[in-house]
Amino acid sequence: MCGIAGLFSSSDNNNNININWIKHRGPDDSGVWRSIDQKVQLSHSRLSILDLSFAGHQPMITKDKRVVMVFNGEVYNFIELRSELKTRGVAFKSTSDSEVFLNLFALDGISCFRRLKGIFSAAFWERDKQILTVVRDPVGVKPLYYSNISGVFNFASEIKALIRSGSIEPKLNPSALLTYLGFLWSPGKDTLFKNIKKVLPGHFIQVKDGNIISDQPYRSLNFKKPLVNKSLEDTVSSVQGAVQSAVEAQLVSDAPLGAFLSGGLDSSAVVSFAQKLRNEPGAKNSKNLQCFSIEIESKSLASEGFADDLPYAKRVAKHLGVDLNIVRAKEDIMDRLPEMLYYMDEPCPDPAALNTLLITELARKEGIKVLLSGAGGDDIFTGYRRHYALIQERWWCNWPISVRKGLEKISRALPSYGPVMRRLNKAFRYASHDDNKRLVGYFLWTEPSTALNLLHPDIRNKVAHENIYQPMLESLSHLKSDESQINRMLYLECKHFLADHNLNYTDKMGMASGVEIRVPLLDLDLIDLVNSIPINMKQNGRIGKYILKKAMEPYLPHDVIYRPKTGFGVPLRHWLSNILEPLVEDTLSEKSISKRGILNFNAVNLLRQQDRAGKIDASYTIFSLVCLELWCRQYFDGFYPIDSVV
Repeated sequence: MCGIAGLFSSSDNNNNININWIKHRGPDDSGVWRSIDQKVQLSHSRLSILDLSFAGHQPMITKDKRVVMVFNGEVYNFIELRSELKTRGVAFKSTSDSEVFLNLFALDGISCFRRLKGIFSAAFWERDKQILTVVRDPVGVKPLYYSNISGVFNFASEIKALIRSGSIEPKLNPSALLTYLGFLWSPGKDTLFKNIKKVLPGHFIQVKDGNIISDQPYRSLNFKKPLVNKSLEDTVSSVQGAVQSAVEAQLVSDAPLGAFLSGGLDSSAVVSFAQKLRNEPGAKNSKNLQCFSIEIESKSLASEGFADDLPYAKRVAKHLGVDLNIVRAKEDIMDRLPEMLYYMDEPCPDPAALNTLLITELARKEGIKVLLSGAGGDDIFTGYRRHYALIQERWWCNWPISVRKGLEKISRALPSYGPVMRRLNKAFRYASHDDNKRLVGYFLWTEPSTALNLLHPDIRNKVAHENIYQPMLESLSHLKSDESQINRMLYLECKHFLADHNLNYTDKMGMASGVEIRVPLLDLDLIDLVNSIPINMKQNGRIGKYILKKAMEPYLPHDVIYRPKTGFGVPLRHWLSNILEPLVEDTLSEKSISKRGILNFNAVNLLRQQDRAGKIDASYTIFSLVCLELWCRQYFDGFYPIDSVV
């Protein structure tokens, strides 16, 4: 797990990208390779996980000097691929997956990407063809950003390497700003920087003479024909086997390994199989599996719709016989908000990112360099409340549009206090929209018209509120027209909510601490299996993740499996009117907003007044505006909370 960066220029007049700006991603080693004409640069910072020796040093070059590679991530099926490559005449110097990836690409080119099982972003320079290829894993676990301006192609694992090296001048992207205000993250290819984009999950880009010549998908996550003649018992068995295989593959590490354990089903399932496999005869594990959880010291979680996770985490740890390390977080964790935003590269108004940062810091302090996570379970099996809400649409989605508009009107008139009222409000907020827009509406935190009105007129005139829907509607266009609504939503979960938000902060916070986070529930074979399972085995009435819950019944306590759904958050609504109030007043003051020239002060002020009066619930929207201003102070004004190269 590492950081990569580089460039390919049509001329030799270019800025080098300083890999040290992302040295936190790989504090163990670093290296830079440049072509003789200085037009190509590949840089690498290394977190040593497999083959801890210098033999795993990057950039890595094939024996014939034809291909140079920098690689971030893990290839879990590297052992079998290595055996195959040996039969094809490849001699290896290391036991790393990096060398396997390099030689596989050297022999098979871009076709090799489909064969990889893992989490990765990588870049390959083919000296004979004079082509640079960059690639990102199919789920988007590992981030990769790029820019292509005036014959110069730059790329990096994190945006800060491009900005702080002076390669890219930071300019705001109005369209991405609007989608950020709508979703609280940036869906699709765009970032909030005008000239910086993401390599999409499951895509590769090829560059020649400093310009993109190809940007193509190589692996999709489409749904398959449902299993035929499979009983519930047989499907349960298939899921058990697939989850265990995924966990087993991701236990491979030459560095100490632990796991997140929130007490929810997903992390508990991963820990259950990890512990089971570690206890099998022949397993070389002298210590208990080290697990990590967090305790938020506040009495306000219930009002936010969160249950207390820690008692469940303790129960699972005792049941499975693992050690539980607990981070006790106080309200002052918000003091680290600027630092979190710096590592995120883009504004992120999700306090769960701070929780992840604290846990990974404790893990690293305890000597753990790899953590298994339960991320992704809700996104492939179902499990979010919006999945149940979508199932309930069958009762009203075919009503006349005039009646559905009435539902919208009623929902908007409901009071916004309390979790139940907030969920009812959201369930019918976009009732009159067509099927696809209604799907996208479930992911919105801020109404498009409200988001548009929050912008300064000079920026508002460059966009339209319909632009909010476009990235997700584009993704939905790749599915068959007869695909079920719940599968269409799960597709959006994986393509956007995971890749653009959850996995993004998971990676950035883990790597800020020098910790690799693996996600067994997003193993490609497991995803393929779950994508072929009938809907009622995923969302069975009110029971989300039905088939995973049935699969885990032999391994976990019943009350853990069927516990109420909760989130990985903090009592943000309570904090905004208490400990965060001075920060809100500072960042959203008329002076601050006028100086920045991005937001409409009158609209922001009205939003805050309506929120305080309980007419609307705008807490997360307000927090997103706070994060936006703090982020601008860093990346546009240059006031970084971390202002030195490591």
